[in-house]
Amino acid sequence: MMDSTLAEMGNHLSDAMKILESGKLEKEQVKDKRKLSWKDIPGPLQGDGQDVVSVLQLVQNLMHGEDDQQSHRRMQYVGEQGHMALLGHSLAAYISILDRERMRNLTTRILSDTTLWLCRIFKYENGSAYYHEDDRDGLLKVCRFVINTHYEDYATEGFTVLSSKQPVIYQSAACRPGLGQHLCSQLGLPLSSLCIVPCNTMFGSLHQMDVALLDKLIKDDREAGKLPLLLIANAGTPGAGHTDKLNRLKELCAQYNMWLHVEGVNLATLALGQASSTVMAASKCDSMTLTPGPWLGLPAVPAVTLYRHDDPALSLAAGLTTSQPVEKLRALPLWLSLQYLGHDGIIEKIRHASQLSQQLLEHLKTLASIKTSDILDSEVSLVEALHMVEDELNSPVVVFRFSQENRTPSSGGSIDEYFSQEKEILDALNRWLGEQLAQQVPICGVDVVELEDEGTCVRFNPLMTAAVLGTQENDVAALVEKLAQMIPVMSYTMRFRQDFKDEVLQQASLSYIEDLSWPGLGGVRYEPRNTDLDEDKRQKRVERVNSDLLKKLKELDTDLNFSTGPEFCEEKNCIFIEMATEDLDVAELVETIVCLGRDIEESGKLFENMTEVVRKGIQEAELQLQKANEEKLMEEGVLRQIPVVSSVLNWFSPVQASVKGRTFNLAEGSLDSTEPVYSVKAQMNKESSPESPSRSTIKRLPGQKLFRRHGAGSDSISDTSSVGQLEESFRETAPIQAADEDVAEVPQEHPSHTEEETASSDQRVPEGQNTESVDTLR
Repeated sequence: MMDSTLAEMGNHLSDAMKILESGKLEKEQVKDKRKLSWKDIPGPLQGDGQDVVSVLQLVQNLMHGEDDQQSHRRMQYVGEQGHMALLGHSLAAYISILDRERMRNLTTRILSDTTLWLCRIFKYENGSAYYHEDDRDGLLKVCRFVINTHYEDYATEGFTVLSSKQPVIYQSAACRPGLGQHLCSQLGLPLSSLCIVPCNTMFGSLHQMDVALLDKLIKDDREAGKLPLLLIANAGTPGAGHTDKLNRLKELCAQYNMWLHVEGVNLATLALGQASSTVMAASKCDSMTLTPGPWLGLPAVPAVTLYRHDDPALSLAAGLTTSQPVEKLRALPLWLSLQYLGHDGIIEKIRHASQLSQQLLEHLKTLASIKTSDILDSEVSLVEALHMVEDELNSPVVVFRFSQENRTPSSGGSIDEYFSQEKEILDALNRWLGEQLAQQVPICGVDVVELEDEGTCVRFNPLMTAAVLGTQENDVAALVEKLAQMIPVMSYTMRFRQDFKDEVLQQASLSYIEDLSWPGLGGVRYEPRNTDLDEDKRQKRVERVNSDLLKKLKELDTDLNFSTGPEFCEEKNCIFIEMATEDLDVAELVETIVCLGRDIEESGKLFENMTEVVRKGIQEAELQLQKANEEKLMEEGVLRQIPVVSSVLNWFSPVQASVKGRTFNLAEGSLDSTEPVYSVKAQMNKESSPESPSRSTIKRLPGQKLFRRHGAGSDSISDTSSVGQLEESFRETAPIQAADEDVAEVPQEHPSHTEEETASSDQRVPEGQNTESVDTLR
């Protein structure tokens, strides 16, 4: 019969996981009532307490916050084996309250079983295990163990015994950052005790430790009276997943009586039957650190450091073993999970991850402009630099990069500068590629990695993500499909980037913004033409014009995206154009930006000068109306101004007085006569002149968007057609500004229609009215 306490614990854990994974938040009324208790200020502890469901509901709300959209959140896939790992933590708390003898027997069995299983799975014979939460603690304890081995009086004399021979720890330059510094800090060693061994520069992988140089460094340290203590090697570097030449390193360590410690993701392939000889050499090392949690999709399980030793006392002094039974309970979650998965289940998860990486690698070789592990950059011998990732069939890491060949430098500038700029642009595009793939196919778990020699690359490491996220073969196929869609976009962006720069530099009103880290066509700023303002007013005008221009560009019917650019861009008040398309018309795009910027600038000038224009216009209107009234008085006489007499005189002798209208031009601030307007209209009503072709009358093909040529690579549509259409749409949205601009510009271009276009934007003031019309005009 099962212990009722254990059964109840399992039921409670199952209920708790259902609440936390349900994704259902509290009702709105309850949420509003308790919002302050978990969001703003920690509230007081309630006196009457809360039930388990309420506490778990609070945890669930804290986990998800106010965001109900969980589709784009990268959540961990917790299966049955994950529940077993979580149950282990609850059991550890329950076992810790047992009597001491029973707990000692139980923890000894758990520790011995887990150690035996791991050593057999990963082919590490006669090994011991140390379980730790921080994956660096195992190496730290190993270093203390080695120090105690080489310095017999270290336990009693402490650091003073190190002064006779300074210990030296060697690590590869490809190791994870900060590892050596952490060891020196925790061990109380100076940074001079840490030796960074460079990677290969001429032969072999650029991410493998240079064995010949290591040999020379060890000899130099021994001659200087130092003690070579320990070497940290990689079986899967953090960046590209490369494996050092472990066989050669083991021979070197045996020659100089050094300890060899290995870590890395490729150690997982030791569980497979077809592990490569390079990785299999790790089973002969002195110690190695495993991280079964992400490999098997187990949450909150400890990392494991396997090591070989002959002196239990030194292991106890270094902290690799403990006499406290509670410390041994760290292995309990892993003990439960390994039993649940079984030997076959563990092997299957690791094999599945390796198959996913091979599936992606095979598809990447068929894609143009994508350089995989072995051919990232043949010019710098990266065939050897990353060949380990492809040649070793069990390596779970795939690194790839977008690149273009057969590109020649443009005129001007040195070749080195050109290739340096191109590499930086490619890094930006690959960074964009990795971010897009991670966002659109999050279940694959791809990320962006910065490699010292290759630059920015996209990394697929299914052994660290597949079991956690639940990645399957169809997910990899979806990743390849998305990648195939993005390759043409990046290719055309690279192709049109220089063309866009050349077109912008030809425009006097535009400034090109050079930002090599921007993954797109580039940046531009519209510069207003007036220079009579001070610097503050000029900056405000530049900011306003470019802000309005960005809004207008975003409203256009086009495939391009416009933004303010990078968040930490040094240049301000800029407009950045994102990725390009195949049929982009760069000249049309630049001309459109210029025309829209000019329209916004002119409309801005009108509003800025409106007060002065209207004031002067009213003053002139008062003078002209007063003069018109005086002329009317002189023409009709004084008697006709008397109300009764004027009626009698007009009945006997009517006056044929013509009304002379006035038009008020807001742009120029002047009053003009309306006679030319009426005469032109009368003439146009009699004569039907053919419509003159203009930019606004040229229409696009049905369904064709802006900045696109008719057919890929065709220039059948003129550059000015869409610009005219844009100006027409802009004038429809801002009729007052556009009308005033026409009044100012059209007389130079179309003199035959000057009066017509002036009349369309003027306000008429008929002659013959009294002075009260001035007040009406105001």
